[in-house]
Amino acid sequence: MASSATGLPNYTATDYAKFALAGAIGCGVTHGAMTPIDVIKTRIQLEPTVYNTGMVGSFKKIVAGEGVGALLTGLGPTILGYSMQGAFKFGGYELFKKTFVEYLGLETSKNYKDAIYIGSSALAEFFADIALCPLEATRIRLVSQPTFANGLIGGFSRIFKEEGAGSFYNGFTPILFKQIPYNIAKFLVFERASQAIFGFVPTPKSELSTLSLTGIDLLAGIIAGCSAAFVSQPADTLLSKVNKTKKAPGQSTIGLLGQLAKELGVKGSFAGLPTRLIMVGTLTSLQFAIYGKIKGALNCPPAVTL
Repeated sequence: MASSATGLPNYTATDYAKFALAGAIGCGVTHGAMTPIDVIKTRIQLEPTVYNTGMVGSFKKIVAGEGVGALLTGLGPTILGYSMQGAFKFGGYELFKKTFVEYLGLETSKNYKDAIYIGSSALAEFFADIALCPLEATRIRLVSQPTFANGLIGGFSRIFKEEGAGSFYNGFTPILFKQIPYNIAKFLVFERASQAIFGFVPTPKSELSTLSLTGIDLLAGIIAGCSAAFVSQPADTLLSKVNKTKKAPGQSTIGLLGQLAKELGVKGSFAGLPTRLIMVGTLTSLQFAIYGKIKGALNCPPAVTL
């Protein structure tokens, strides 16, 4: 891929489509694989007095009471929703990062790299959440109410029929509060961790093997994932609660969020954090590794580096 006079790679619409595809596969596969852990985490958040024995104890309780199949509740909306989100998240990040660098110039951008990482990831996540929110609402309803419907189509259709299309976005505000800080931490920490790791490696990046590059992606991804999980945990708990709790007559979404936050308190807001650290740390690490591998397989141009 040729570079422009600015020293940046020239991306085409096809290149951005490849970035989006790689992101969709990375996020869809990893979130789908983590569905059992996500089910346990969501149950702990929604019913902490019932599932109060930690990850392993909650796992045993769910299997004993509902069977192994209960751990795959919400698999359909998880895969579809996070595939769509991944396309916007990774493809959008590449688009906005390059746009900012082109606008500011490469040399100026190097002095404001953190601001560019933050702005690019926040904008990408905003659009990704528009795509994700209806599927995430469906997933949470299926997990919190196992008898609500049978799968993605049944759950989505019932919510649409009984509560209207607007109900899919009841959790949009908390999902933004959750996902935007999460995505900022995810990409900012990943970029910084990757740079630090490459700085310790004596071999130039261009000469490293594919296995070495994948290993660096995995390590930086774990660091980024755990950071992202911690900063977004309170909003993740609120998101689980708001999609299960009906608003009082005349109550706004912000009012409901305030009510739930007060009821939860600080301790309640971090319910399920150990489980989520395992889940998010693992899936974020795998996402970056898969994203890098697929970009290589699709012969994508190099990323913009600062």
